Amino acid sequence: MYYIIYVPLYLLSLLPLRALYVLSDVCSFLLFRVFGYRRKVIEVNLMIAFPEKTVADRKQIANKFHRNFTDSFIETIKCLSASKTFYDKHCKTDFSIFDELAAKGKSCQFHACHQFNWEWINLHWSIHFKQPLVIVYMPISSKPIDKLFYTLRSKYGTHLVPATAPRAGFVAWRKKTHCLTLIADQRPATALYNNWLYFFNKPTPFLPGPEKNAMMKKCPVVFGRAIKTERGKYDSRLTLACTDASLLKPGELTLMYRDFIEDAIRKQPDMYLWSHNRFKFDWNDEYHDLWIDSKPIGSV
Repeated sequence: MYYIIYVPLYLLSLLPLRALYVLSDVCSFLLFRVFGYRRKVIEVNLMIAFPEKTVADRKQIANKFHRNFTDSFIETIKCLSASKTFYDKHCKTDFSIFDELAAKGKSCQFHACHQFNWEWINLHWSIHFKQPLVIVYMPISSKPIDKLFYTLRSKYGTHLVPATAPRAGFVAWRKKTHCLTLIADQRPATALYNNWLYFFNKPTPFLPGPEKNAMMKKCPVVFGRAIKTERGKYDSRLTLACTDASLLKPGELTLMYRDFIEDAIRKQPDMYLWSHNRFKFDWNDEYHDLWIDSKPIGSV
């Protein structure tokens, strides 16, 4: 089954990008205009995030998102045959922060969010990183598709740790210098046992694990955002959030991360994964002790 999927996708990947983008436009039209894929989820998410914008403005963001969404899948297919030099032509990153940490032999954590196209950026980084790049990922239920993505994401040396068993995966890296990458904006599996704070002015749960792990390791934390400069061109921007997470107050790193990714999303909203139901959970008074925001609940 794996090769039945792999072979036609590989042959498709041999097409030039301009031809693949024509296919992306067709897929975008069918997926969102004809079949209405997650239309309601996208509309509600944009309404929560940008209540100050007009319906026309939100629709324009949604339309741009539709193309970015299908572009990301078409671009991922291109990875099956793309060379290392391909990623330098299409991705740009100043690695000086990570290079300095690697030179000092310091492990670190990198926190990003679901901005397109994380598949290209991962491979671009894998080629240039001076220390092992360890990424927590969510396995795909289809085994052939999961194998395809695992092979693709690890082809240049990225080490993948399944989110379903992170503790076992971290044991191998406990005493080794590495960069742990977490795309930590995803919705938790439950509303309980998480940090609650405002995200786009709506009470929203955030996973506490990234902050707790960084504080336990006493490591530097780097935040990153992606900017799409043109179709097929991505620029990663990095910020050193702290040099030792253990020196921060509980909840402070999560609030800093929230502020960073919210700003990144506002600057280029069509780049974010709005089809993901991020705002599924509603606030309940039983979560009172989990509230970490400096703004009291109900003040926004």
